[in-house]
Amino acid sequence: MSPAAWVLTIGFLLLLALGVPIVFAIGISSVVAMWLLGIDVVMLAQRMVAGTQSFALLAIPGFILAGDLMTAGGLSSHLINVADRLVRHVRGGLGMVSVLSSMFFACLSGSAPATTATVGSIMIPEMEKRGYSRRFATSLATSVGPLGQIIPPSIPFIVWGVIAEQSITRLFLSGVIPGVVDGLAYMVVCYFVAKRLGIPKERRASIKEVIKAAYEAKWALLAPVIILGGIYGGVFTPTEASMIAVAYALIIGLFVYKGLKPSEVLPIVWRSMRTTAVVMFIIAAASAFCWLLAYERVPARLVGLMLSISESKVVILLLLNLMLLLIGAVMDNIAAMIILSSLLIDLGARLGIDPIQLGPIVVINFAVGMETPPLGYSLFVGSAISGLSIEEIARGMLPFFLVDVGMLMLVTFVPPATLWLPKLVLG
Repeated sequence: MSPAAWVLTIGFLLLLALGVPIVFAIGISSVVAMWLLGIDVVMLAQRMVAGTQSFALLAIPGFILAGDLMTAGGLSSHLINVADRLVRHVRGGLGMVSVLSSMFFACLSGSAPATTATVGSIMIPEMEKRGYSRRFATSLATSVGPLGQIIPPSIPFIVWGVIAEQSITRLFLSGVIPGVVDGLAYMVVCYFVAKRLGIPKERRASIKEVIKAAYEAKWALLAPVIILGGIYGGVFTPTEASMIAVAYALIIGLFVYKGLKPSEVLPIVWRSMRTTAVVMFIIAAASAFCWLLAYERVPARLVGLMLSISESKVVILLLLNLMLLLIGAVMDNIAAMIILSSLLIDLGARLGIDPIQLGPIVVINFAVGMETPPLGYSLFVGSAISGLSIEEIARGMLPFFLVDVGMLMLVTFVPPATLWLPKLVLG
Protein backbone atom coordinates (compact mmCIF):
# COMPACT_ATOMS: atom_id res chain seq x y z
CA MET A 1 0.00 0.00 0.00
CA SER A 2 1.04 3.62 -0.55
CA PRO A 3 2.06 5.92 2.34
CA ALA A 4 -1.34 7.64 2.10
CA ALA A 5 -3.16 4.31 2.43
CA TRP A 6 -1.11 3.48 5.54
CA VAL A 7 -2.04 6.86 7.04
CA LEU A 8 -5.74 6.23 6.30
CA THR A 9 -5.69 2.81 7.94
CA ILE A 10 -2.95 2.30 10.54
CA GLY A 11 -2.55 6.02 11.23
CA PHE A 12 -6.28 6.44 11.76
CA LEU A 13 -6.48 3.41 14.08
CA LEU A 14 -3.46 4.66 16.03
CA LEU A 15 -5.14 8.04 16.61
CA LEU A 16 -8.26 6.26 17.89
CA ALA A 17 -6.12 4.12 20.21
CA LEU A 18 -4.54 7.29 21.60
CA GLY A 19 -7.99 8.57 22.52
CA VAL A 20 -8.35 11.23 19.82
CA PRO A 21 -12.07 11.97 19.18
CA ILE A 22 -13.20 10.18 16.05
CA VAL A 23 -14.02 13.30 14.03
CA PHE A 24 -10.56 14.73 14.67
CA ALA A 25 -8.95 11.36 13.94
CA ILE A 26 -10.77 11.31 10.61
CA GLY A 27 -9.81 14.92 9.84
CA ILE A 28 -6.12 14.56 10.73
CA SER A 29 -5.78 11.31 8.75
CA SER A 30 -7.55 12.86 5.76
CA VAL A 31 -5.41 16.02 5.71
CA VAL A 32 -2.13 14.10 6.02
CA ALA A 33 -3.19 11.63 3.30
CA MET A 34 -4.17 14.49 0.95
CA TRP A 35 -0.81 16.17 1.56
CA LEU A 36 1.00 12.91 0.71
CA LEU A 37 -1.10 12.50 -2.44
CA GLY A 38 -0.60 16.11 -3.52
CA ILE A 39 -4.36 16.83 -3.42
CA ASP A 40 -5.42 20.38 -2.60
CA VAL A 41 -6.91 20.39 0.92
CA VAL A 42 -9.86 22.39 -0.47
CA MET A 43 -11.09 19.02 -1.77
CA LEU A 44 -11.65 17.97 1.85
CA ALA A 45 -14.22 20.71 2.35
CA GLN A 46 -15.82 19.95 -1.02
CA ARG A 47 -16.17 16.22 -0.21
CA MET A 48 -17.53 17.00 3.26
CA VAL A 49 -20.23 19.24 1.82
CA ALA A 50 -21.02 16.72 -0.92
CA GLY A 51 -21.42 13.99 1.70
CA THR A 52 -24.34 15.81 3.32
CA GLN A 53 -26.17 16.85 0.16
CA SER A 54 -28.94 14.28 0.25
CA PHE A 55 -32.63 15.01 0.72
CA ALA A 56 -33.09 11.80 2.72
CA LEU A 57 -30.61 13.00 5.37
CA LEU A 58 -33.10 15.75 6.31
CA ALA A 59 -35.03 13.00 8.11
CA ILE A 60 -32.29 12.81 10.76
CA PRO A 61 -32.85 16.22 12.43
CA GLY A 62 -36.60 15.65 12.12
CA PHE A 63 -36.63 12.35 13.98
CA ILE A 64 -34.12 13.60 16.59
CA LEU A 65 -36.32 16.61 17.36
CA ALA A 66 -39.52 14.54 17.28
CA GLY A 67 -38.05 12.08 19.80
CA ASP A 68 -36.99 14.88 22.15
CA LEU A 69 -40.40 16.57 21.92
CA MET A 70 -42.28 13.32 22.50
CA THR A 71 -40.20 12.55 25.58
CA ALA A 72 -40.75 16.02 27.05
CA GLY A 73 -44.43 16.02 26.07
CA GLY A 74 -45.31 12.91 28.08
CA LEU A 75 -45.86 10.44 25.24
CA SER A 76 -43.19 8.06 26.57
CA SER A 77 -44.74 7.84 30.06
CA HIS A 78 -48.12 6.92 28.56
CA LEU A 79 -46.49 4.17 26.49
CA ILE A 80 -44.79 2.77 29.60
CA ASN A 81 -48.15 2.81 31.39
CA VAL A 82 -49.76 0.72 28.63
CA ALA A 83 -46.87 -1.75 28.66
CA ASP A 84 -47.20 -2.10 32.44
CA ARG A 85 -50.87 -2.99 32.20
CA LEU A 86 -50.22 -5.57 29.49
CA VAL A 87 -47.41 -7.68 31.01
CA ARG A 88 -46.91 -6.84 34.68
CA HIS A 89 -48.72 -10.01 35.84
CA VAL A 90 -46.20 -12.32 34.13
CA ARG A 91 -43.13 -13.53 36.05
CA GLY A 92 -40.48 -10.90 35.30
CA GLY A 93 -43.24 -8.60 34.12
CA LEU A 94 -41.59 -5.35 35.19
CA GLY A 95 -38.50 -6.22 33.16
CA MET A 96 -40.78 -7.02 30.25
CA VAL A 97 -42.36 -3.58 30.68
CA SER A 98 -38.91 -2.06 30.06
CA VAL A 99 -38.53 -4.12 26.89
CA LEU A 100 -42.03 -3.43 25.58
CA SER A 101 -41.73 0.28 26.41
CA SER A 102 -38.45 0.42 24.50
CA MET A 103 -40.06 -1.23 21.49
CA PHE A 104 -42.87 1.34 21.59
CA PHE A 105 -40.49 4.25 22.04
CA ALA A 106 -38.20 2.95 19.29
CA CYS A 107 -41.08 3.62 16.89
CA LEU A 108 -40.86 7.28 17.88
CA SER A 109 -37.18 8.14 18.40
CA GLY A 110 -34.97 5.99 16.14
CA SER A 111 -32.11 6.51 18.60
CA ALA A 112 -30.42 4.05 20.96
CA PRO A 113 -29.17 6.56 23.59
CA ALA A 114 -32.56 8.33 23.62
CA THR A 115 -34.38 5.04 24.17
CA THR A 116 -32.02 4.02 26.99
CA ALA A 117 -32.30 7.44 28.67
CA THR A 118 -36.09 7.64 28.46
CA VAL A 119 -36.93 4.11 29.56
CA GLY A 120 -34.02 3.73 31.97
CA SER A 121 -34.71 6.91 33.94
CA ILE A 122 -38.24 5.68 34.69
CA MET A 123 -37.79 1.91 34.96
CA ILE A 124 -34.45 1.47 36.79
CA PRO A 125 -35.67 2.98 40.11
CA GLU A 126 -39.01 1.17 39.79
CA MET A 127 -37.40 -2.23 39.13
CA GLU A 128 -35.05 -1.73 42.07
CA LYS A 129 -38.04 -1.09 44.35
CA ARG A 130 -39.63 -4.37 43.23
CA GLY A 131 -36.65 -6.59 44.07
CA TYR A 132 -34.47 -6.48 40.95
CA SER A 133 -30.81 -5.65 41.42
CA ARG A 134 -29.74 -2.21 40.23
CA ARG A 135 -27.16 -3.87 37.99
CA PHE A 136 -29.72 -6.04 36.20
CA ALA A 137 -32.18 -3.14 35.78
CA THR A 138 -29.44 -0.94 34.32
CA SER A 139 -28.08 -3.72 32.10
CA LEU A 140 -31.58 -4.30 30.74
CA ALA A 141 -32.18 -0.60 30.05
CA THR A 142 -28.79 -0.36 28.35
CA SER A 143 -29.44 -3.45 26.22
CA VAL A 144 -32.92 -2.47 25.06
CA GLY A 145 -31.75 0.98 23.97
CA PRO A 146 -30.31 -0.30 20.66
CA LEU A 147 -33.79 -1.53 19.71
CA GLY A 148 -34.25 2.13 18.78
CA GLN A 149 -31.77 1.56 15.95
CA ILE A 150 -33.38 -1.65 14.70
CA ILE A 151 -37.11 -0.98 14.90
CA PRO A 152 -38.14 1.75 12.42
CA PRO A 153 -37.89 4.66 12.05
CA SER A 154 -34.13 4.20 12.49
CA ILE A 155 -31.52 6.91 11.95
CA PRO A 156 -28.78 4.38 10.99
CA PHE A 157 -31.12 2.82 8.40
CA ILE A 158 -31.61 6.29 6.90
CA VAL A 159 -27.83 6.80 6.69
CA TRP A 160 -27.25 3.34 5.22
CA GLY A 161 -30.04 3.87 2.68
CA VAL A 162 -28.34 7.06 1.49
CA ILE A 163 -24.80 5.70 1.22
CA ALA A 164 -25.83 2.32 -0.24
CA GLU A 165 -28.47 3.92 -2.52
CA GLN A 166 -31.22 1.60 -1.26
CA SER A 167 -34.88 2.25 -0.46
CA ILE A 168 -35.14 3.59 3.09
CA THR A 169 -38.71 2.31 3.33
CA ARG A 170 -37.57 -1.24 2.50
CA LEU A 171 -34.73 -0.96 4.99
CA PHE A 172 -37.19 0.19 7.67
CA LEU A 173 -39.35 -2.86 6.99
CA SER A 174 -36.32 -5.16 7.05
CA GLY A 175 -35.71 -4.22 10.69
CA VAL A 176 -39.20 -5.00 11.99
CA ILE A 177 -38.92 -8.80 12.39
CA PRO A 178 -35.37 -8.74 13.87
CA GLY A 179 -36.41 -6.00 16.30
CA VAL A 180 -39.51 -7.87 17.46
CA VAL A 181 -37.63 -11.18 17.77
CA ASP A 182 -34.88 -9.48 19.78
CA GLY A 183 -37.44 -7.87 22.09
CA LEU A 184 -39.29 -11.15 22.69
CA ALA A 185 -36.00 -12.92 23.47
CA TYR A 186 -35.16 -10.19 26.01
CA MET A 187 -38.52 -10.87 27.66
CA VAL A 188 -37.63 -14.56 27.99
CA VAL A 189 -34.39 -13.55 29.75
CA CYS A 190 -36.40 -11.33 32.12
CA TYR A 191 -38.67 -14.27 32.96
CA PHE A 192 -35.82 -16.59 33.94
CA VAL A 193 -33.94 -13.91 35.88
CA ALA A 194 -37.08 -13.05 37.88
CA LYS A 195 -37.67 -16.74 38.52
CA ARG A 196 -34.11 -17.20 39.78
CA LEU A 197 -34.41 -14.15 42.06
CA GLY A 198 -37.79 -15.27 43.38
CA ILE A 199 -39.50 -12.02 42.39
CA PRO A 200 -43.27 -12.43 42.82
CA LYS A 201 -45.78 -11.75 40.09
CA GLU A 202 -47.66 -8.47 40.07
CA ARG A 203 -51.43 -8.27 40.18
CA ARG A 204 -52.98 -8.81 36.76
CA ALA A 205 -54.51 -5.63 35.36
CA SER A 206 -58.22 -5.90 34.68
CA ILE A 207 -59.59 -5.46 31.19
CA LYS A 208 -61.00 -2.13 32.36
CA GLU A 209 -57.54 -0.97 33.49
CA VAL A 210 -55.96 -2.03 30.21
CA ILE A 211 -58.63 -0.23 28.18
CA LYS A 212 -58.30 2.87 30.35
CA ALA A 213 -54.49 2.96 29.94
CA ALA A 214 -54.79 2.42 26.18
CA TYR A 215 -57.42 5.17 25.92
CA GLU A 216 -55.26 7.62 27.87
CA ALA A 217 -52.31 6.73 25.64
CA LYS A 218 -54.27 6.76 22.39
CA TRP A 219 -52.44 9.80 21.04
CA ALA A 220 -49.05 8.27 21.87
CA LEU A 221 -50.06 4.93 20.32
CA LEU A 222 -51.34 6.72 17.24
CA ALA A 223 -47.95 8.36 16.56
CA PRO A 224 -46.17 5.28 15.10
CA VAL A 225 -49.34 4.39 13.17
CA ILE A 226 -49.31 7.79 11.46
CA ILE A 227 -45.53 7.92 10.94
CA LEU A 228 -44.90 4.36 9.79
CA GLY A 229 -48.29 3.87 8.15
CA GLY A 230 -47.74 6.97 6.04
CA ILE A 231 -44.27 5.80 4.98
CA TYR A 232 -45.28 2.24 4.13
CA GLY A 233 -48.51 3.37 2.51
CA GLY A 234 -46.62 5.68 0.19
CA VAL A 235 -48.40 8.77 1.53
CA PHE A 236 -45.13 10.52 2.34
CA THR A 237 -41.38 9.91 2.30
CA PRO A 238 -39.33 9.19 5.44
CA THR A 239 -38.07 12.80 5.33
CA GLU A 240 -41.62 14.17 5.18
CA ALA A 241 -42.64 11.73 7.91
CA SER A 242 -39.98 13.17 10.24
CA MET A 243 -41.46 16.65 9.84
CA ILE A 244 -44.97 15.33 10.42
CA ALA A 245 -43.67 13.61 13.56
CA VAL A 246 -42.33 16.96 14.82
CA ALA A 247 -45.66 18.72 14.21
CA TYR A 248 -47.56 15.86 15.85
CA ALA A 249 -45.28 15.85 18.91
CA LEU A 250 -45.70 19.61 19.33
CA ILE A 251 -49.49 19.52 19.08
CA ILE A 252 -49.94 16.54 21.41
CA GLY A 253 -47.31 17.68 23.90
CA LEU A 254 -48.58 21.27 24.12
CA PHE A 255 -52.35 20.95 23.80
CA VAL A 256 -53.38 17.34 24.59
CA TYR A 257 -51.09 15.85 27.25
CA LYS A 258 -49.79 19.31 28.20
CA GLY A 259 -46.52 17.84 29.44
CA LEU A 260 -44.66 20.28 27.18
CA LYS A 261 -44.60 23.95 28.12
CA PRO A 262 -44.19 26.66 25.45
CA SER A 263 -41.11 27.94 27.30
CA GLU A 264 -39.46 24.49 26.92
CA VAL A 265 -39.79 24.26 23.14
CA LEU A 266 -36.83 26.46 22.16
CA PRO A 267 -34.38 24.77 24.62
CA ILE A 268 -35.47 21.38 23.24
CA VAL A 269 -34.99 22.60 19.66
CA TRP A 270 -31.55 23.92 20.63
CA ARG A 271 -30.58 20.59 22.22
CA SER A 272 -31.78 18.68 19.15
CA MET A 273 -29.84 21.05 16.89
CA ARG A 274 -26.64 20.33 18.81
CA THR A 275 -27.23 16.57 18.52
CA THR A 276 -27.96 16.95 14.81
CA ALA A 277 -24.83 19.05 14.29
CA VAL A 278 -22.68 16.32 15.86
CA VAL A 279 -24.28 13.62 13.71
CA MET A 280 -24.02 15.62 10.47
CA PHE A 281 -20.41 16.65 11.18
CA ILE A 282 -19.52 12.97 11.61
CA ILE A 283 -21.33 12.12 8.35
CA ALA A 284 -19.52 14.93 6.49
CA ALA A 285 -16.04 14.03 7.80
CA ALA A 286 -16.56 10.30 7.26
CA SER A 287 -17.77 10.92 3.69
CA ALA A 288 -14.52 12.72 2.81
CA PHE A 289 -12.49 9.98 4.51
CA CYS A 290 -14.42 7.31 2.58
CA TRP A 291 -13.68 9.12 -0.70
CA LEU A 292 -9.96 9.02 0.08
CA LEU A 293 -10.12 5.32 0.96
CA ALA A 294 -11.81 4.61 -2.37
CA TYR A 295 -9.23 6.79 -4.16
CA GLU A 296 -6.47 4.60 -2.70
CA ARG A 297 -8.46 1.40 -3.42
CA VAL A 298 -8.23 0.35 0.24
CA PRO A 299 -11.72 -1.26 0.35
CA ALA A 300 -10.97 -3.37 -2.75
CA ARG A 301 -7.74 -4.62 -1.18
CA LEU A 302 -9.51 -5.50 2.08
CA VAL A 303 -12.25 -7.36 0.21
CA GLY A 304 -9.60 -9.36 -1.61
CA LEU A 305 -7.90 -10.11 1.70
CA MET A 306 -11.12 -11.34 3.33
CA LEU A 307 -12.02 -13.50 0.35
CA SER A 308 -8.53 -15.03 0.38
CA ILE A 309 -8.97 -16.25 3.97
CA SER A 310 -11.56 -18.87 3.06
CA GLU A 311 -13.71 -20.02 0.16
CA SER A 312 -16.62 -20.69 2.51
CA LYS A 313 -19.36 -18.06 2.48
CA VAL A 314 -20.34 -19.06 6.02
CA VAL A 315 -16.81 -18.48 7.34
CA ILE A 316 -16.53 -15.10 5.61
CA LEU A 317 -19.93 -13.97 6.97
CA LEU A 318 -18.92 -15.01 10.49
CA LEU A 319 -15.68 -13.06 10.13
CA LEU A 320 -17.63 -10.08 8.78
CA ASN A 321 -19.95 -10.10 11.81
CA LEU A 322 -16.99 -10.40 14.18
CA MET A 323 -15.23 -7.49 12.48
CA LEU A 324 -18.33 -5.28 12.61
CA LEU A 325 -18.96 -6.11 16.28
CA LEU A 326 -15.39 -5.21 17.21
CA ILE A 327 -15.47 -1.99 15.20
CA GLY A 328 -18.89 -1.07 16.63
CA ALA A 329 -17.47 -1.40 20.14
CA VAL A 330 -14.76 1.22 19.55
CA MET A 331 -16.13 3.56 16.86
CA ASP A 332 -19.15 5.76 16.33
CA ASN A 333 -21.61 3.64 14.36
CA ILE A 334 -22.50 6.24 11.73
CA ALA A 335 -18.85 7.09 11.03
CA ALA A 336 -17.95 3.38 10.86
CA MET A 337 -20.88 2.72 8.54
CA ILE A 338 -19.79 5.38 6.07
CA ILE A 339 -16.08 4.58 6.23
CA LEU A 340 -16.71 0.87 5.65
CA SER A 341 -19.52 1.33 3.11
CA SER A 342 -17.43 0.64 -0.01
CA LEU A 343 -15.91 -2.47 1.57
CA LEU A 344 -19.27 -3.79 2.78
CA ILE A 345 -21.16 -3.12 -0.44
CA ASP A 346 -18.42 -4.73 -2.55
CA LEU A 347 -18.13 -7.74 -0.24
CA GLY A 348 -21.92 -8.17 -0.14
CA ALA A 349 -22.06 -8.15 -3.94
CA ARG A 350 -19.24 -10.73 -4.18
CA LEU A 351 -21.06 -13.00 -1.71
CA GLY A 352 -24.42 -12.58 -3.42
CA ILE A 353 -26.14 -10.96 -0.41
CA ASP A 354 -29.27 -8.94 -1.18
CA PRO A 355 -28.50 -5.24 -0.52
CA ILE A 356 -31.62 -4.97 1.67
CA GLN A 357 -30.42 -7.91 3.80
CA LEU A 358 -26.95 -6.38 4.07
CA GLY A 359 -28.43 -3.24 5.64
CA PRO A 360 -29.78 -4.98 8.78
CA ILE A 361 -26.57 -7.01 9.12
CA VAL A 362 -24.56 -3.78 9.26
CA VAL A 363 -27.02 -1.72 11.33
CA ILE A 364 -27.67 -4.46 13.91
CA ASN A 365 -23.98 -5.18 14.39
CA PHE A 366 -23.34 -1.52 15.10
CA ALA A 367 -26.46 -1.34 17.28
CA VAL A 368 -25.00 -4.11 19.43
CA GLY A 369 -21.78 -2.08 19.49
CA MET A 370 -23.77 0.71 21.18
CA GLU A 371 -24.08 -1.52 24.26
CA THR A 372 -20.59 -3.07 24.12
CA PRO A 373 -17.52 -1.88 26.08
CA PRO A 374 -15.42 0.17 25.87
CA LEU A 375 -17.16 2.97 23.93
CA GLY A 376 -20.84 1.98 23.61
CA TYR A 377 -22.93 5.17 23.90
CA SER A 378 -25.81 3.36 25.61
CA LEU A 379 -23.37 2.11 28.26
CA PHE A 380 -22.43 5.69 29.14
CA VAL A 381 -26.10 6.71 29.29
CA GLY A 382 -26.94 3.75 31.54
CA SER A 383 -23.98 4.57 33.78
CA ALA A 384 -25.02 8.21 34.05
CA ILE A 385 -28.59 7.29 35.00
CA SER A 386 -27.76 4.55 37.53
CA GLY A 387 -24.45 5.71 38.97
CA LEU A 388 -22.91 2.27 38.32
CA SER A 389 -19.57 1.79 36.60
CA ILE A 390 -19.44 0.67 32.98
CA GLU A 391 -17.63 -2.52 34.03
CA GLU A 392 -20.40 -3.42 36.47
CA ILE A 393 -23.14 -2.82 33.90
CA ALA A 394 -21.26 -4.79 31.23
CA ARG A 395 -21.04 -7.88 33.47
CA GLY A 396 -24.82 -7.95 33.81
CA MET A 397 -25.35 -7.65 30.07
CA LEU A 398 -23.96 -11.06 29.08
CA PRO A 399 -27.33 -12.83 28.60
CA PHE A 400 -28.63 -9.95 26.48
CA PHE A 401 -25.44 -9.90 24.43
CA LEU A 402 -25.86 -13.63 23.72
CA VAL A 403 -29.44 -12.93 22.58
CA ASP A 404 -28.13 -10.23 20.23
CA VAL A 405 -25.52 -12.56 18.76
CA GLY A 406 -28.20 -15.20 18.17
CA MET A 407 -30.36 -12.62 16.43
CA LEU A 408 -27.41 -11.57 14.27
CA MET A 409 -26.98 -15.17 13.15
CA LEU A 410 -30.68 -15.25 12.24
CA VAL A 411 -30.39 -12.08 10.16
CA THR A 412 -27.17 -13.22 8.50
CA PHE A 413 -28.08 -16.78 7.58
CA VAL A 414 -31.90 -16.66 7.23
CA PRO A 415 -32.61 -14.08 4.49
CA PRO A 416 -36.45 -14.21 4.88
CA ALA A 417 -36.03 -12.71 8.38
CA THR A 418 -35.20 -9.40 6.70
CA LEU A 419 -36.53 -9.77 3.15
CA TRP A 420 -39.99 -11.31 3.63
CA LEU A 421 -41.76 -8.26 5.08
CA PRO A 422 -40.44 -5.70 2.49
CA LYS A 423 -41.52 -8.04 -0.31
CA LEU A 424 -44.94 -8.61 1.31
CA VAL A 425 -45.68 -4.90 1.81
CA LEU A 426 -43.97 -3.32 -1.20
CA GLY A 427 -43.74 -6.24 -3.62
